[in-house]
Amino acid sequence: MAVATVPEDEIKKQLEYIDKIKALGQNRKYFIVTLGCKLNEADSESMAGMLEKMGYAPADSFNDANIVIFNTCSIRENAEEKVFGKLGELKNIKAQNNMIICFAGCMSQEPHVIDKIKKSYQLVDIVFGTHNIYKLPELLYRKIVQNEEKRIIDVWDIDGEIYEGIPVKRESKTQASVIIMNGCNNFCSYCIVPYVRGRERSRAPEDIIHEIKELAKDGCKEILLLGQNVNSYNPREGYNFANLLSDIDKIEGINTIKFTSPHPKDFKDDVIDVISKSNKISRVIHLPLQSGSTKILKDMNRGYSKEEYLSLAKRIKEKIPDALFTTDIIVGFPGETEEDFEDTLDVVRQMDYEQVFMFIYSVRKGTRAEKMPNHIPEEIKSERFNRLKTLCDGMTEISMNKYVGTIQKVLVEGESKTNKEVLTGRTPSNKIVNFEGPKDLIGKEIEVKIVSQHVWFLKGEIV
Repeated sequence: MAVATVPEDEIKKQLEYIDKIKALGQNRKYFIVTLGCKLNEADSESMAGMLEKMGYAPADSFNDANIVIFNTCSIRENAEEKVFGKLGELKNIKAQNNMIICFAGCMSQEPHVIDKIKKSYQLVDIVFGTHNIYKLPELLYRKIVQNEEKRIIDVWDIDGEIYEGIPVKRESKTQASVIIMNGCNNFCSYCIVPYVRGRERSRAPEDIIHEIKELAKDGCKEILLLGQNVNSYNPREGYNFANLLSDIDKIEGINTIKFTSPHPKDFKDDVIDVISKSNKISRVIHLPLQSGSTKILKDMNRGYSKEEYLSLAKRIKEKIPDALFTTDIIVGFPGETEEDFEDTLDVVRQMDYEQVFMFIYSVRKGTRAEKMPNHIPEEIKSERFNRLKTLCDGMTEISMNKYVGTIQKVLVEGESKTNKEVLTGRTPSNKIVNFEGPKDLIGKEIEVKIVSQHVWFLKGEIV
C-alpha cells in the first residue's frame, strides 16, 4: 500500500526557512505545552527540534518565552478546558514578551474549536494542525520576518502525508519514541481521532530502521514504537508489523523494544510469535479493553467480544508465559447497565492487569456516541469509576509486593523528579524504581535489588 510522502523539495524549503530565522540572531526562547498521548509528545519533540535549529532555547515557563505552542489533545473534554484556561493566563504577559502564540495539535482540526479561537481568543497568532507540523518554520517566517498582521490559520482537512528529515529534539538520550504510522481507520464510536488525525499512513520501514540505527549510535537503549493502531502497520504488500518488529529486533545497541497502542481485533499470531522469540521486545503488552461487555463493545464499534478478547490474552500467555498486560477502560459509556459494568470488573479480575488506565466517558463533538441514547448520569459514572479504581488499587498493591526481594534489571533514566539525590529507572515490566547511586550510571542498565514498594514506585539498592 503506497503512502504519499512530503516531497524532498518541500522539506528543503522548510530547512531554508529555519536558516533564515536563525540568521536573525536574536536571543529568543520557546515553551511548548503538550497535552495528550505519546504521539503528541513525539510531535512536540519535532517542534522543539525545529525551534532549536532556528536558534531558540527552551524557556522555563510562559514568562520567559517569545514563542508558546499549545500542542493540544481532543480525546477528553477536560483537556479542552485545560488548554483554553492556559490561553487565558497569557493575556497579560503576551505584550510584555512580544510573544507569538501558536495553537496546534488535534483540537485545531475540530471546526468548533477554530470557531471558538476566532471569536474569543484574539491573542492566538498561528493555528496549524496535525498534518502540517513540518511547516512550522514557514508559518513563523511569515509572522516574524514578513510581519504578517493577520492571524495565520493553516489547518488541512485531508489525511496528510508522511514527512521525513525534520529535526527532532529528544527528551532522553537513552529512550526514544519513534512514530511508525499516523491516523486511524477504526472509527470507534466514542473517538474523535480518525477525524483529527486522518486515515492510516505507514512510514517506510527503511526510514524507521534508519532512524532507530542512528538513535542506537547516539546511545539510545530503548525505543517505543508509536501509532494509533500499530497492528495495522502496512507500508506495502507483504510487509506488516510483525516484519517490522523482526527487523528492529536485529538492530545492535537497542536493548528494549516497546510499542503502543495495538488493537485487540488486529493482534495477529505472527506478532505473538515474533515477541515470543525475541529477547528485546517487552513482555508488557498494552491491550486496550475499553469495556468488558460484549454489548457495549459492539456499540463502541471495537470489533471484538468479551470472549474474543479473553481468548486473545490466553493465546498470548500460552506463547509468552511471562507476558504482562496493561489496558485502557472507559466507564459510563452510553447505555452501560450495571450488568455491563460487572462484565468489565469480571475481565479485570481475570486478566490481573499490571496497570489500568481508566477514564470516565465524556462526550466528544462529532462522534457517533454523542448522539446515542441513554447517556449515563454523572453520579453513576463516578460511582462506577470509584469501584473500578478500588479493585485496581488492590490488585496493584498485590502486584507491587511481588517485586520486593527480587533483583531487577533497570535502565537508569536520570535523577528523580522529587529528589535530585536519588536516581530513577524502570524494570522490564515498566515499574518505576528509585535508588541511590552515582550520576555516571545514567543511561546504563544495572541490577537493582527491590527492598520495598510504595504503591506507585519501588525502592531499590544497587547489587
